[in-house]
Amino acid sequence: MPLHYPHPSKRHVSYAKNGMVATSQPLAAQAGLTIMQQGGNAIDAAIATAATLTVVEPTSNGIGGDAFAIVWVKGELHGMNASGRSPAMLTRDALPTEGGTPYIPTYGWTPVTVPGAPAAWAALHGRFGKLPFAEVLAPAIQYAEEGYPLSPVLGYHWERAFHTYKQKLSEEAFQEWMAVFAPEGKAPAIGSLWRSPRHAETLREIAETKAESMYHGTLAEKIDAASKQAGGFIRKEDLAKMKVDWVDPVSIPYRDHDIWELPPNGQGITALMALQMVSEDSFHSWGSENEVHLQIEAMKLAFSDAQQYITDADHMTLSLERLLSSDYAQERRKLINHYAIEPTFGDPSSSGTVYLSTADGEGNMVSFIQSNYMGFGSGIVVPGTGISLQNRGHNFSTDPRHPNVVAPEKRTFHTIIPGFITKEATPYAAFGVMGGFMQPQGHMQAVMNLLDYQLNPQAALDAPRWQWTGGKKVLVEQSMPASLVHSLVQRGHEVQIAPTSYSFGRGQIITRNEETGVLSGGTEMRTDGQVAVF
Repeated sequence: MPLHYPHPSKRHVSYAKNGMVATSQPLAAQAGLTIMQQGGNAIDAAIATAATLTVVEPTSNGIGGDAFAIVWVKGELHGMNASGRSPAMLTRDALPTEGGTPYIPTYGWTPVTVPGAPAAWAALHGRFGKLPFAEVLAPAIQYAEEGYPLSPVLGYHWERAFHTYKQKLSEEAFQEWMAVFAPEGKAPAIGSLWRSPRHAETLREIAETKAESMYHGTLAEKIDAASKQAGGFIRKEDLAKMKVDWVDPVSIPYRDHDIWELPPNGQGITALMALQMVSEDSFHSWGSENEVHLQIEAMKLAFSDAQQYITDADHMTLSLERLLSSDYAQERRKLINHYAIEPTFGDPSSSGTVYLSTADGEGNMVSFIQSNYMGFGSGIVVPGTGISLQNRGHNFSTDPRHPNVVAPEKRTFHTIIPGFITKEATPYAAFGVMGGFMQPQGHMQAVMNLLDYQLNPQAALDAPRWQWTGGKKVLVEQSMPASLVHSLVQRGHEVQIAPTSYSFGRGQIITRNEETGVLSGGTEMRTDGQVAVF
């Protein structure tokens, strides 16, 4: 329903036949579109967009982050896990302690894990790309070299990050971040120009070496040297072991469609578990107190299981089949009643980022996500490179009994997840909602808005969102109807109205009409996004 917008919206749904790129930054979307117009496919466009996002939205992702993708090419769905592992020297015993208890700092070198994003770009291009790799990365290099004006939401998050790092990091650790991202001693203002020649040089080296320099060459040496000097754990040997895994996406049937996510170490199966729980319920009226209540309760139960069991696939103690089984989902569904519950994890054995989607006229579709985790990440920038390193290791547990306990050369529980929908073995939608632990919650709400409430991609993203934050606590957007908020409170939910919408994720959706091949897309009103088409 292209003219049906039941919620406040900044834009209408976009349509195209030859190509479409949807992401959170207009410049990045245009970069991907340019590559398609030069003869590249959706995969080339995704790589170009992703690389450009490290420049035009460094507050959320960077060269030093991780990436995941779900790709539809020539009738097949492919999954890619390009999350890096922990350094070989990172053990529980090596962690700092507080009161005798080990902990993982949020910032600094300790939570830094091997960056996977450049490896992801190279792997995607090597398998599915059409244009030369250097040509695909050219727009990103140009923006880094020549500069660009900051957009509103980007500027907001940049300012917040500046004050965070200024308070949390030592003067020495903060120095390189300041030199790159606050060269005038303050965060660049909205509408002001920012450029990063070091970033451009690094991207050029990645382009020329097809990312080999990041893992086996000059860039690896620079990361190694900086880490050693600062007392960090990561070494060039860790970088040399980086390996992109091609994996089989996992799915559940839902409303005559199949919903696809990547298997762990990502949290995508959290969305699948929640959807599985409500798959036998009927949903007809957006904003119905009972329907929203069911969604919240299913999500909190799914999260409880995810946080208990999800980790590196090599360290999982339970099978995905059991976690995603219909029987187990309905067993969990029985716990949901009229009132909000305190969730606990079940026993199946007994029965946070930037997101982009692309599509081309050949039928290829890409759902791609990459992140530095918390804003700029660890706050560590490798001298002379412009590379801001992720703090993904902060997600490890320090409980020796937990499957996700910190250990050498291990992938941690990961928040970033791309999503995909098929119908009768044909591609229907590439979608994602970035934003830490909001992501599976955003996935669930986006899927239900599309399939249960029959909203177009833009309207599906416009809808007010809720976010479970623990126990009976639920955060809702200011645009959530007051009557619904009141009803949820009556059911025992501890509802808080958020002062801004920035914590509710930033999503994009591209759908494809099976009969005509026409693409329709929407992009998040909570960000500076754009759907670029031709």
